[in-house]
Amino acid sequence: MPLALLALAISAFGIGTTEFVMMGLLPNVADDLGTSVPTAGYLVSAYALGVVLGAPLLTAVGSRVPRKRMLLLLMALFTLGNLASALAPGFGWLVAGRFLAGLPHGAFFGVGAVVAARLVGEGRQARGVATMFLGLTVANIVGVPAATLLGQHLGWRATFLVVGVIGLGSMAALGRLVPHIPVDAQQGLGRELRALGNRQVLLGLLTAVLGFAGVFAVYSYLSAMTTEAMGFGESSVTLVLALFGIGMTLGALAAGPLTDRALRPTLYGSLTALAVVLVVFPFAVQMKWAALVMVVLLGGVGFMTTTPLQMLVMKKAKDAPTLASASNHSAFNLANAGGAWLGGAAIAAGWGWTSPALVGAVLTVAGLAVAVTAGVLDRGGPGESRVVAGAGTRGARDGCHADVA
Repeated sequence: MPLALLALAISAFGIGTTEFVMMGLLPNVADDLGTSVPTAGYLVSAYALGVVLGAPLLTAVGSRVPRKRMLLLLMALFTLGNLASALAPGFGWLVAGRFLAGLPHGAFFGVGAVVAARLVGEGRQARGVATMFLGLTVANIVGVPAATLLGQHLGWRATFLVVGVIGLGSMAALGRLVPHIPVDAQQGLGRELRALGNRQVLLGLLTAVLGFAGVFAVYSYLSAMTTEAMGFGESSVTLVLALFGIGMTLGALAAGPLTDRALRPTLYGSLTALAVVLVVFPFAVQMKWAALVMVVLLGGVGFMTTTPLQMLVMKKAKDAPTLASASNHSAFNLANAGGAWLGGAAIAAGWGWTSPALVGAVLTVAGLAVAVTAGVLDRGGPGESRVVAGAGTRGARDGCHADVA
C-alpha cells in the first residue's frame, strides 16, 4: 500500500477522535461552562450539522481544486475549528468551533476516498478506501479513550488543543506523502450535480441513512447500557467503547477485500448480519461475557457496511464521484442523528435501556430493503455499470479506474 494512504489514515484518526470524544466530555464541558449536560449535547449536534452541510457545499466549491490542495485546505479548516474550540471563551463560541470543525469532515472523506482509490491498483480500490477508514476506527480504540482521559484530568480544552496538533501533523503528512492529482479538465460543479442525481447514487445514500442509523441507535447509548443493562461499573465504560472500536477495525479490515471481490453481496451480507446482531443484542447482554462479544460484533458488522456503501456511490457516480462520495458522509451523519433520536425515544417511552437495539434492527432491515431494491433495478438499468453478485473480474474492471479518476 502506498505511504500516501498513511497520511490519509492519520487525518482520519484526528477527525474520528474529535467527532466522538465530545460524548465523553459533555459532563466536564457542562460543569466548566455552567450549563446542563442536555444543553451541552448541542455540541454533538453542532458538529453533525457541520458535516451534513459542509460535505456537499465544500466539495462543490472545491470541485476544480487539485485534490491534494483540497485535502490540505480541508485539514487546515479542521485544525482551525479545533483550535477555536480549545480557545472558546463561552458556550456559544464553543458551538461555533464545533460546527467549524465539522464542516470539512464529509468533504475530506469524500475527496480522500477518491484519492485512496486512485492510489492503488485496479481491483484494490475498496481496500485503499478501507485503509483510510482504519484511521477512523483506530481513533475509537485509542484516540477517543485517551482524549477523554486527557480532558478529564487536564480539562476539555487540552483535548481540542491536542487534536489541533494532530491536524497540523496530518497536514505535514499530506503535503509530504500525497502526490499531485490533477482534476479532470471537464470536472465541474454541473457534472458533479448530475452524477449526484443518479438513481443508484440516491438509493445508495438512502441505504446509508437507514442502515447505518441502526448502529447509532445503540452506540449513542452504549455508555448507559454498559452500567444499566450489562451490569458493569462506570470504570468499564472506556473498555466497552474500546471493544466497539476494535470491532470497527476488524470490520474495516474485512470489508476492503470482500468489497473488491463482490460489492453488493458484501453490502447485503453486512446489513443482514447487522440486523441479526441488533435483534440478539437485548437478550445477549444479560450475560456479561456475551455482552462484550456483542459489542465487538456490533462494531464489526456495523462498520463493514461503510466501505461497500462508499464504493457503491463512487462507482455509480461514474466520472464525477467526489460530491457523491462526500454526500455519503452527510448520509452517515443523518443516520447518526436519526438513530440517536429514535433510540432515545424508545428509552423515554419506557421500553428499556436495550430497546434502541430493536429500533435499530427495524431501521437496518429498511436499509437492506432499499439496497436489494437498488440491486434489482440496477440489473436492467441502461448505461449503468453493474456491481452485482457474479460480476467477477469483469465487474471489477468496469468502473474502477474510470470511475475514480
